[in-house]
Amino acid sequence: MPTSPPDDRQVILLREADFALDGGAMFGIIPRPIWEKTNPADEGHRIDMAARSVLIKDSDRNILVDTGIGTRWSERHRHIYRIENQDPGFATALSKHNLSPEDIDDVILTHLHFDHAGGLTHLGDDGELVPTFPNASHWVQRRNFSWAFSPSARDAGSYRKEDFAFLHREGAPPLELIDGIDEILPSIEVLPCHGHTFGMQVVKISCQDATYAFLADLIPTTSHLRDPYVMGYDLQPLKTVEEKREILYWAHKYDWILLFEHDPTTPAGRVEFDERDQPRLTPLDDPPDSMLRADERSQ
Repeated sequence: MPTSPPDDRQVILLREADFALDGGAMFGIIPRPIWEKTNPADEGHRIDMAARSVLIKDSDRNILVDTGIGTRWSERHRHIYRIENQDPGFATALSKHNLSPEDIDDVILTHLHFDHAGGLTHLGDDGELVPTFPNASHWVQRRNFSWAFSPSARDAGSYRKEDFAFLHREGAPPLELIDGIDEILPSIEVLPCHGHTFGMQVVKISCQDATYAFLADLIPTTSHLRDPYVMGYDLQPLKTVEEKREILYWAHKYDWILLFEHDPTTPAGRVEFDERDQPRLTPLDDPPDSMLRADERSQ
Protein backbone atom coordinates (compact mmCIF):
# COMPACT_ATOMS: atom_id res chain seq x y z
CA MET A 1 0.00 0.00 0.00
CA PRO A 2 1.46 3.41 -0.98
CA THR A 3 2.82 5.46 1.88
CA SER A 4 1.64 8.97 2.69
CA PRO A 5 3.77 11.81 1.31
CA PRO A 6 5.69 14.05 3.70
CA ASP A 7 3.75 17.14 4.73
CA ASP A 8 6.52 19.48 3.60
CA ARG A 9 7.31 17.92 0.20
CA GLN A 10 8.06 20.34 -2.63
CA VAL A 11 8.19 19.48 -6.33
CA ILE A 12 10.40 21.89 -8.25
CA LEU A 13 11.27 21.87 -11.96
CA LEU A 14 14.87 22.71 -12.79
CA ARG A 15 16.28 23.46 -16.23
CA GLU A 16 19.78 22.21 -16.97
CA ALA A 17 20.14 23.36 -20.59
CA ASP A 18 18.50 24.32 -23.83
CA PHE A 19 19.30 22.22 -26.88
CA ALA A 20 17.87 21.29 -30.26
CA LEU A 21 17.05 18.11 -32.16
CA ASP A 22 15.95 17.38 -35.70
CA GLY A 23 12.24 18.13 -36.02
CA GLY A 24 11.57 15.25 -38.38
CA ALA A 25 13.08 12.79 -35.92
CA MET A 26 11.07 14.31 -33.09
CA PHE A 27 7.74 13.96 -34.91
CA GLY A 28 8.15 10.77 -36.92
CA ILE A 29 5.38 10.35 -39.50
CA ILE A 30 3.86 13.80 -38.92
CA PRO A 31 4.55 16.06 -41.96
CA ARG A 32 6.71 19.11 -41.35
CA PRO A 33 4.04 21.65 -42.42
CA ILE A 34 1.93 20.37 -39.51
CA TRP A 35 4.47 20.07 -36.70
CA GLU A 36 6.21 23.30 -37.65
CA LYS A 37 3.07 25.27 -36.77
CA THR A 38 3.73 24.60 -33.09
CA ASN A 39 7.47 23.82 -33.15
CA PRO A 40 9.22 25.99 -35.74
CA ALA A 41 12.55 24.71 -37.00
CA ASP A 42 15.80 26.62 -37.41
CA GLU A 43 17.96 26.68 -40.54
CA GLY A 44 19.34 23.27 -39.54
CA HIS A 45 15.82 21.77 -39.32
CA ARG A 46 16.15 21.58 -35.53
CA ILE A 47 13.45 22.41 -33.00
CA ASP A 48 13.93 23.99 -29.57
CA MET A 49 14.15 21.59 -26.61
CA ALA A 50 14.59 21.93 -22.87
CA ALA A 51 16.51 19.57 -20.58
CA ARG A 52 14.56 19.62 -17.32
CA SER A 53 14.82 17.72 -14.07
CA VAL A 54 12.56 17.43 -11.05
CA LEU A 55 13.84 18.29 -7.59
CA ILE A 56 11.79 16.64 -4.85
CA LYS A 57 12.61 18.30 -1.58
CA ASP A 58 11.42 17.63 1.95
CA SER A 59 12.86 17.59 5.45
CA ASP A 60 14.18 14.02 5.08
CA ARG A 61 15.81 13.91 1.65
CA ASN A 62 16.58 15.67 -1.61
CA ILE A 63 15.77 13.73 -4.77
CA LEU A 64 16.62 14.56 -8.38
CA VAL A 65 14.87 12.98 -11.36
CA ASP A 66 17.15 12.95 -14.44
CA THR A 67 20.36 14.91 -14.78
CA GLY A 68 20.26 16.80 -18.09
CA ILE A 69 22.56 16.65 -21.07
CA GLY A 70 25.83 17.24 -19.23
CA THR A 71 28.99 19.11 -20.18
CA ARG A 72 31.20 16.47 -21.78
CA TRP A 73 30.64 17.51 -25.38
CA SER A 74 33.06 18.54 -28.10
CA GLU A 75 32.53 21.92 -29.73
CA ARG A 76 31.33 20.07 -32.83
CA HIS A 77 28.61 18.23 -30.93
CA ARG A 78 27.67 21.31 -28.92
CA HIS A 79 26.99 22.93 -32.29
CA ILE A 80 25.11 19.91 -33.67
CA TYR A 81 22.79 19.79 -30.65
CA ARG A 82 22.88 23.58 -30.16
CA ILE A 83 23.53 23.25 -26.43
CA GLU A 84 23.04 26.63 -24.75
CA ASN A 85 22.19 28.28 -21.41
CA GLN A 86 23.65 25.41 -19.43
CA ASP A 87 23.65 25.03 -15.63
CA PRO A 88 26.12 22.14 -15.09
CA GLY A 89 25.06 19.81 -12.30
CA PHE A 90 22.15 22.19 -11.61
CA ALA A 91 24.59 24.00 -9.34
CA THR A 92 23.01 27.43 -9.77
CA ALA A 93 19.44 26.12 -9.59
CA LEU A 94 20.19 24.01 -6.52
CA SER A 95 21.94 26.89 -4.76
CA LYS A 96 18.70 28.87 -4.94
CA HIS A 97 17.24 26.17 -2.72
CA ASN A 98 20.27 26.13 -0.39
CA LEU A 99 21.52 22.87 -1.89
CA SER A 100 24.56 21.64 -3.76
CA PRO A 101 25.04 18.49 -5.90
CA GLU A 102 26.60 16.84 -2.84
CA ASP A 103 23.31 17.31 -0.95
CA ILE A 104 21.33 15.10 -3.35
CA ASP A 105 20.35 11.84 -1.62
CA ASP A 106 18.79 10.05 -4.59
CA VAL A 107 18.99 10.35 -8.37
CA ILE A 108 16.13 8.67 -10.25
CA LEU A 109 16.84 8.10 -13.93
CA THR A 110 13.93 7.78 -16.31
CA HIS A 111 16.38 6.10 -18.71
CA LEU A 112 20.01 6.39 -19.72
CA HIS A 113 19.84 8.31 -23.01
CA PHE A 114 22.43 11.08 -23.14
CA ASP A 115 19.93 13.93 -22.67
CA HIS A 116 18.69 12.36 -19.44
CA ALA A 117 21.84 10.84 -17.96
CA GLY A 118 24.58 13.02 -19.46
CA GLY A 119 24.86 15.05 -16.28
CA LEU A 120 25.67 12.04 -14.09
CA THR A 121 29.40 12.72 -14.44
CA HIS A 122 31.74 15.58 -15.22
CA LEU A 123 35.47 16.01 -15.67
CA GLY A 124 37.35 16.68 -12.45
CA ASP A 125 40.38 18.92 -12.07
CA ASP A 126 42.64 16.01 -13.08
CA GLY A 127 40.67 15.39 -16.27
CA GLU A 128 39.12 12.16 -14.95
CA LEU A 129 35.38 11.45 -14.84
CA VAL A 130 33.83 11.99 -11.42
CA PRO A 131 30.22 11.52 -10.25
CA THR A 132 28.25 14.76 -10.16
CA PHE A 133 26.09 13.52 -7.27
CA PRO A 134 28.60 11.51 -5.22
CA ASN A 135 26.40 10.95 -2.17
CA ALA A 136 23.26 9.84 -4.00
CA SER A 137 21.77 6.41 -4.58
CA HIS A 138 21.13 6.05 -8.32
CA TRP A 139 17.83 4.40 -9.33
CA VAL A 140 17.16 2.96 -12.81
CA GLN A 141 15.12 0.12 -14.24
CA ARG A 142 17.22 -3.06 -14.44
CA ARG A 143 16.02 -3.64 -18.02
CA ASN A 144 17.17 -0.21 -19.16
CA PHE A 145 20.52 -0.51 -17.41
CA SER A 146 21.13 -3.81 -19.17
CA TRP A 147 19.92 -2.52 -22.54
CA ALA A 148 22.14 0.57 -22.29
CA PHE A 149 25.29 -1.58 -22.36
CA SER A 150 24.21 -3.46 -25.49
CA PRO A 151 21.60 -1.42 -27.36
CA SER A 152 20.41 -2.10 -30.88
CA ALA A 153 22.11 -0.54 -33.87
CA ARG A 154 19.12 1.79 -34.15
CA ASP A 155 19.46 3.42 -30.73
CA ALA A 156 23.15 2.91 -29.93
CA GLY A 157 23.84 6.60 -30.60
CA SER A 158 21.51 7.61 -27.77
CA TYR A 159 23.49 5.71 -25.12
CA ARG A 160 26.98 6.84 -24.12
CA LYS A 161 28.50 4.27 -21.80
CA GLU A 162 30.81 6.87 -20.26
CA ASP A 163 27.69 8.52 -18.79
CA PHE A 164 26.76 5.57 -16.60
CA ALA A 165 29.43 2.84 -16.69
CA PHE A 166 31.03 4.31 -13.56
CA LEU A 167 28.10 2.94 -11.54
CA HIS A 168 29.63 -0.55 -11.95
CA ARG A 169 32.98 0.49 -10.50
CA GLU A 170 34.25 -0.03 -7.00
CA GLY A 171 33.65 3.02 -4.83
CA ALA A 172 30.86 4.36 -7.05
CA PRO A 173 27.67 5.75 -5.52
CA PRO A 174 25.07 3.05 -4.79
CA LEU A 175 23.18 1.64 -7.78
CA GLU A 176 19.58 0.55 -7.17
CA LEU A 177 18.13 -1.55 -10.00
CA ILE A 178 14.32 -1.60 -10.16
CA ASP A 179 12.20 -4.42 -11.55
CA GLY A 180 8.92 -3.10 -12.91
CA ILE A 181 6.33 -0.92 -11.19
CA ASP A 182 7.42 -0.01 -7.70
CA GLU A 183 7.17 2.57 -4.94
CA ILE A 184 10.91 3.11 -4.63
CA LEU A 185 10.74 5.92 -2.05
CA PRO A 186 7.83 7.20 0.06
CA SER A 187 5.01 8.24 -2.31
CA ILE A 188 7.32 8.09 -5.35
CA GLU A 189 6.33 5.41 -7.85
CA VAL A 190 7.93 4.38 -11.13
CA LEU A 191 5.82 3.24 -14.08
CA PRO A 192 7.87 1.42 -16.75
CA CYS A 193 7.20 2.13 -20.43
CA HIS A 194 8.91 0.30 -23.28
CA GLY A 195 7.85 2.08 -26.47
CA HIS A 196 10.59 4.71 -26.54
CA THR A 197 13.31 2.39 -25.26
CA PHE A 198 13.25 -0.71 -23.11
CA GLY A 199 12.92 0.06 -19.41
CA MET A 200 12.15 3.76 -19.52
CA GLN A 201 10.06 4.88 -16.55
CA VAL A 202 7.56 7.64 -15.86
CA VAL A 203 8.00 8.95 -12.31
CA LYS A 204 4.83 9.59 -10.31
CA ILE A 205 5.25 11.89 -7.30
CA SER A 206 2.55 12.33 -4.67
CA CYS A 207 2.30 15.39 -2.45
CA GLN A 208 -0.33 16.39 0.08
CA ASP A 209 -2.14 18.64 -2.38
CA ALA A 210 -1.27 17.25 -5.84
CA THR A 211 0.11 14.31 -7.81
CA TYR A 212 2.72 14.85 -10.51
CA ALA A 213 3.83 12.66 -13.40
CA PHE A 214 7.23 13.35 -14.97
CA LEU A 215 6.71 12.02 -18.48
CA ALA A 216 10.30 11.78 -19.78
CA ASP A 217 10.21 10.71 -23.45
CA LEU A 218 6.79 9.08 -23.38
CA ILE A 219 5.37 12.56 -24.10
CA PRO A 220 8.45 14.75 -24.46
CA THR A 221 6.59 17.96 -25.35
CA THR A 222 3.01 19.17 -25.25
CA SER A 223 2.91 18.71 -29.03
CA HIS A 224 3.24 14.94 -28.53
CA LEU A 225 -0.02 14.42 -26.62
CA ARG A 226 -2.03 12.99 -29.52
CA ASP A 227 -1.67 9.38 -30.68
CA PRO A 228 0.22 9.75 -33.98
CA TYR A 229 2.75 12.25 -32.60
CA VAL A 230 5.45 9.70 -31.83
CA MET A 231 9.18 10.25 -32.16
CA GLY A 232 11.17 8.61 -34.92
CA TYR A 233 13.61 7.63 -32.18
CA ASP A 234 11.08 5.26 -30.54
CA LEU A 235 11.87 1.55 -30.81
CA GLN A 236 8.22 0.47 -30.62
CA PRO A 237 5.96 3.29 -31.86
CA LEU A 238 2.69 1.38 -31.45
CA LYS A 239 3.67 0.55 -27.89
CA THR A 240 4.28 4.25 -27.26
CA VAL A 241 0.74 5.03 -28.48
CA GLU A 242 -0.70 2.43 -26.12
CA GLU A 243 1.35 3.67 -23.17
CA LYS A 244 0.45 7.32 -23.83
CA ARG A 245 -3.23 6.48 -23.84
CA GLU A 246 -2.96 4.67 -20.53
CA ILE A 247 -0.98 7.39 -18.75
CA LEU A 248 -3.26 10.15 -20.05
CA TYR A 249 -6.34 8.19 -18.96
CA TRP A 250 -5.05 7.95 -15.38
CA ALA A 251 -3.80 11.54 -15.42
CA HIS A 252 -7.25 12.81 -16.41
CA LYS A 253 -9.13 10.49 -14.04
CA TYR A 254 -7.04 11.43 -11.01
CA ASP A 255 -6.15 15.02 -11.94
CA TRP A 256 -2.40 14.52 -12.14
CA ILE A 257 -0.18 17.44 -13.07
CA LEU A 258 1.92 16.46 -16.08
CA LEU A 259 5.55 17.59 -16.12
CA PHE A 260 7.26 17.89 -19.50
CA GLU A 261 10.97 17.26 -19.64
CA HIS A 262 11.62 18.69 -23.10
CA ASP A 263 8.92 21.23 -23.95
CA PRO A 264 10.74 24.55 -24.48
CA THR A 265 7.95 26.79 -23.18
CA THR A 266 5.33 24.77 -21.26
CA PRO A 267 6.68 22.92 -18.24
CA ALA A 268 3.45 21.64 -16.70
CA GLY A 269 -0.30 21.25 -17.14
CA ARG A 270 -3.39 19.09 -16.75
CA VAL A 271 -4.93 17.00 -19.49
CA GLU A 272 -8.54 17.10 -20.61
CA PHE A 273 -10.31 15.38 -23.51
CA ASP A 274 -12.36 17.25 -26.13
CA GLU A 275 -15.59 16.22 -27.81
CA ARG A 276 -13.61 14.02 -30.22
CA ASP A 277 -11.89 12.33 -27.29
CA GLN A 278 -8.58 13.98 -28.18
CA PRO A 279 -6.25 15.03 -25.35
CA ARG A 280 -5.84 18.74 -24.75
CA LEU A 281 -3.50 20.35 -22.26
CA THR A 282 -4.49 23.09 -19.86
CA PRO A 283 -1.24 24.73 -18.70
CA LEU A 284 -1.08 25.67 -15.05
CA ASP A 285 -2.61 29.13 -14.66
CA ASP A 286 0.00 30.37 -12.22
CA PRO A 287 2.82 27.89 -11.70
CA PRO A 288 4.97 28.76 -8.70
CA ASP A 289 8.17 30.60 -9.53
CA SER A 290 10.18 27.70 -8.20
CA MET A 291 8.93 25.59 -11.12
CA LEU A 292 10.25 27.97 -13.75
CA ARG A 293 13.55 29.33 -14.90
CA ALA A 294 13.85 33.12 -15.00
CA ASP A 295 13.27 33.42 -18.76
CA GLU A 296 10.25 31.10 -18.56
CA ARG A 297 8.59 33.40 -16.02
CA SER A 298 8.58 36.23 -18.52
CA GLN A 299 6.79 34.28 -21.27
